Amino acid sequence: MDTFPYLGSLITEDIDCTTEFRTKLNRRQTIGASLQKIRKSHSIPISTKIRLMKALVWPVATYGCERWTLRKSEETRLDAFEMIGLRKILRVSWTAKKTSEWVLNKAGVKRELLDTVKASKLAYYGHTMRKQGSCLEKEMMQGTMLGARRRGRPRTAWMDNIKTWTGLSVEESIRITEDRDKYRKYVHGVANSRIEDG
Repeated sequence: MDTFPYLGSLITEDIDCTTEFRTKLNRRQTIGASLQKIRKSHSIPISTKIRLMKALVWPVATYGCERWTLRKSEETRLDAFEMIGLRKILRVSWTAKKTSEWVLNKAGVKRELLDTVKASKLAYYGHTMRKQGSCLEKEMMQGTMLGARRRGRPRTAWMDNIKTWTGLSVEESIRITEDRDKYRKYVHGVANSRIEDG
């Protein structure tokens, strides 16, 4: 088999998460159809509709995001997924030619979905690094597995996300995960850096 579903995730022969990533984001049509009545209701405040989207739609779309390897294209898709949801809640069509910044201001929110995924992945990394004894996941993250990669330009690896988001080397990031409370605050700062900059 080239692919098979396992516990809500799609495992592929080349361990690439692109297919799973796109499949989960495409589920918004099915989920959105079930919430259409709520979305079109005039008696429900926009703030409540946005909270429902975050509570009901986002968890389904990002389930298992800890194992995703996010390239720039995937990060852009996550932002687009978030904006599509907000536009539908505000009933802003693409032909209205309203910018994403206008939509965010109208909704009274800032981009959060990508930051939520970052926080989940960083938290999972810290949890794995704190495990004691022999651990296959830990060995894979640290790059201590036997074998050699294929020829050609290396693909973006799972750990590349961690190094890019934290700005730390593998050794430095492992060291900071040892203190659970300190690492939790660090993850919060990294994951919310774009919100604070915005």
